[in-house]
Amino acid sequence: MSRQNRTELLVFVLAAAVGTGLHFLYQLFPCVFTALIAPVNESLWEHVKLLYWPCLISGLFLHRRQPHLLGQRAFALLVAAAGMLAIAYVYHILLSGDSLVFDICLYLAMTALFFLLPHLLRQPCWQTFQELLVLLVLALGLATLLFTFFPPPGALFTDLSGSPTWITLPC
Repeated sequence: MSRQNRTELLVFVLAAAVGTGLHFLYQLFPCVFTALIAPVNESLWEHVKLLYWPCLISGLFLHRRQPHLLGQRAFALLVAAAGMLAIAYVYHILLSGDSLVFDICLYLAMTALFFLLPHLLRQPCWQTFQELLVLLVLALGLATLLFTFFPPPGALFTDLSGSPTWITLPC
């Protein structure tokens, strides 16, 4: 295994661990700062923070070593976040699923996707769109901050804790 591969594997493990820790951060230290980076409830949207912040920091760290993958990493973060939301929506909302094991596997799979996808996207077109992709990643980060305090109505923003999913959905 090359040094670069070992570094990415280590960063992946650290990112997954940090994201897991973020799940409990707000419960342990409820304040405005922790609310910005950690889920404040069990909504699907709030759980994007578990993926977004560790992957963003990991991507910035890895960018120093592989600056040519900026566009691919930005795209991978967007795809991983969208994938996590879409799959969780189908599982929790449409199928009324409620498995912690499923949620953990989904989180780890989307985190792994963030790390693997840039290496599969080697076409030069990613450099052409990298500024747009970085802006979209920043917009996603801004949305996580804004929707923490002003969540719009809808299933993605509904706290799904404590009762079956279909009962908690607004009309």
